[in-house]
Amino acid sequence: MAEFLSVEGVSKDFGGVEVLAGFELHLGAHDLLCVIGPNGCGKTTLLNLLSGQLRPNAGRLMFRGENLARLRPFEIARLGVGRKFQVPSVFASLTVRENLSVARSAEAGQAGLRALFRPPGSKDIESIAEILDLIGLADKAGNEAGTLAHGEMQWLEIGMVLIGRPRLMLLDEPTAGMTRGETAQTAGLIRRIHSENQTAVILIEHDMRFVEALGARVAVMMGGRILTTGTYAEVRANEKVRAGYLGPGHA
Repeated sequence: MAEFLSVEGVSKDFGGVEVLAGFELHLGAHDLLCVIGPNGCGKTTLLNLLSGQLRPNAGRLMFRGENLARLRPFEIARLGVGRKFQVPSVFASLTVRENLSVARSAEAGQAGLRALFRPPGSKDIESIAEILDLIGLADKAGNEAGTLAHGEMQWLEIGMVLIGRPRLMLLDEPTAGMTRGETAQTAGLIRRIHSENQTAVILIEHDMRFVEALGARVAVMMGGRILTTGTYAEVRANEKVRAGYLGPGHA
């Protein structure tokens, strides 16, 4: 059986500047991994490679037996890789429910806005209701997305990715700009997605309170490679991590 996700010897440079250097990563079908590290260490480049926005200069990115380096972004999405970017990109003038309907239609291979002009099927209604409950926005399903709080917009976009039923979700700083309360709720949401939907997740984060609350395996990137992996407590106690990223205050 093919390994779920295997990144082997991947390198990526920009104008001769090497961002990833012989990068290695292995992820199981039910893993939850939080990637941390200083700015410029290659975290977002990794997600861009996995989702097809970039191609590696060398190495292999194998997902369920397919080499992602040979595929375009929409082909990777069809394989089951869903991506949420750092800045929310919802349709502000559409309702929360309509945003999910558009995402559902795109997952089914239909023109997105056409979903607004056809009666939703029973499976669509059921899927949208499930996502609304999961992301905590059932009571705001009829509200325009542009009226949501920042954290709620982030949750809606997570829902728009999730309704495509990805096997692997890529989340780029999902708590950026959130209040402390919203951050705590987001940790709970991601844990539910991981456990209830059996979805593998790779996320990038800088908020160490969120990383601790999430309780995920943590990978620390430095210099285009993974320096170490472990629990939050284990990486916090690592002298190289404290010296190169967290600082002495996290000892």
